[in-house]
Amino acid sequence: MKKIERAIISVSDKTGLIELAKELDKHGIEIYSTGGTLRTLNEAGIDAISIGKYTGFPEILDGRVKTLHPKVHGGILAKRDNDSHMESLSSYDVLTFDLVCINLYPFEEVVRKDNFTFEEAIENIDIGGPSMIRAAAKNYKDVAVIVDPSQYKEFLRRFSENSGEFSEEYRFQLAVEAFSRTASYDSIISQYLYGLQGEKFPAGFSLAMKRFQNLRYGENPHQEGAFFMPALSEKLPWDQLHGKELSYNNFLDLDAAISVARDFSEPVCAIFKHTNPCGISLGKTQLENLERAIQTDPVSFFGGIISFNDKIEPETAELINKHFFEIVVAPEYDDKALEILKKKKNLRLIKIPNLHELSMSQIEIKNSSFGFLLQESDSRIVTEKDLNIVTKKKPEKNEIEELLFAFQVVKYIKSNAVVFTKDNHTLGIGAGQMSRLDSMDIAVKKAKDAKLDLTGSCMASEAFFPFRDAVDLAIKAGAKAIIQPGGSMNDEESIKAADEAGIIMAFTGIRHFRHG
Repeated sequence: MKKIERAIISVSDKTGLIELAKELDKHGIEIYSTGGTLRTLNEAGIDAISIGKYTGFPEILDGRVKTLHPKVHGGILAKRDNDSHMESLSSYDVLTFDLVCINLYPFEEVVRKDNFTFEEAIENIDIGGPSMIRAAAKNYKDVAVIVDPSQYKEFLRRFSENSGEFSEEYRFQLAVEAFSRTASYDSIISQYLYGLQGEKFPAGFSLAMKRFQNLRYGENPHQEGAFFMPALSEKLPWDQLHGKELSYNNFLDLDAAISVARDFSEPVCAIFKHTNPCGISLGKTQLENLERAIQTDPVSFFGGIISFNDKIEPETAELINKHFFEIVVAPEYDDKALEILKKKKNLRLIKIPNLHELSMSQIEIKNSSFGFLLQESDSRIVTEKDLNIVTKKKPEKNEIEELLFAFQVVKYIKSNAVVFTKDNHTLGIGAGQMSRLDSMDIAVKKAKDAKLDLTGSCMASEAFFPFRDAVDLAIKAGAKAIIQPGGSMNDEESIKAADEAGIIMAFTGIRHFRHG
């Protein structure tokens, strides 16, 4: 056990500072400090000593240099059981420091603000603080280091129980947290500066994350799991109003369900299972949208996640409660609807007030065998001006709208992906097959099982048709219009098949592969 006799305290966040310093002062621990921290301590009647007075060198360059001095870093880094180190300290009148309590300039808070200048950001890059933190963490066997006010309570508990002494195990724990803090701090600065250069994928990519919650388990019970968010995030973009804690799989499904609700401006209802939509309906009343989304796949929706982009009404809540769902997502809930839904003990109710203004991550990160794959998020939404009508038959206005709806929906389905829609309502969905023909068969079978007529429907594919066979199957199923990216060597064969049947085909030039 090592006892603390002398401390350096220099903090930008003064939360809990006085309580911590008073306890140290009460036990006769010498406190050295700088700038605003020194003034705060002295005003509170704590006899803190100026580091400038100790080093014999004042703060200079408007405070840019305060603690970068051998008498500071020597006193932190010296190994107490190394005679040579201790002789050097004695030769130069260097004191040993047993505790370093530092929290850094608030760079994160500055760059979170709506309005700040580049100069303001630069001046909030701490130099001396990280240096002292890293020095103390490196020499954890002799020095305890605290980097956040959230650590004060546990530190003081141990301090009180052990008369100012701390085990090597606890010092090591503090050192790990200290290095994590400086790594995160530097990563955030790096991201900000790279962003100014417009680089999405710089040569060296670091991502500062913080854990928001541990999960009961990962994808399966034998896997551990946790949910992290970017370090600059202050809170989740939603409030959970009711129900069990979200699981790893819930978070995955939520991502897809929220994307659909956010991307459509008209009222929409989407039901997701395993990140694939079971049914989506657009543009009707909320209750009709829910009924039609269920109707698409009246078997698979069981245990799914429902998302809406409008306020949940009581009649919608009544229908939801007649079935088993895991999660409901919406920007708002009517009071009566909330009362109804809360009757289901485990039903998770998620409220996202600013759904349409929600800023989703622009970069996706996936594991590969020996590293990570990064890409821009697929946020592209195809509009009428993107369409190239390649068949003799041309679409009417309502058919264009239906084609665009179908292609937007197919974007959310895992490849190979096929969807049939009519009246802005999914009729049959085929997802995640090795062959597009298999996806076609599944979509047609799903519609047949649900007793939904594909006659006069639109069919969308997220990628081009390598042969005309898929087009022939769509025509046989009853499709009157097809939308696909185009770009195959055999596009002419597909166009010929559509012309022979007298149906519409639109190319978008945009592919929506979804493999993960």
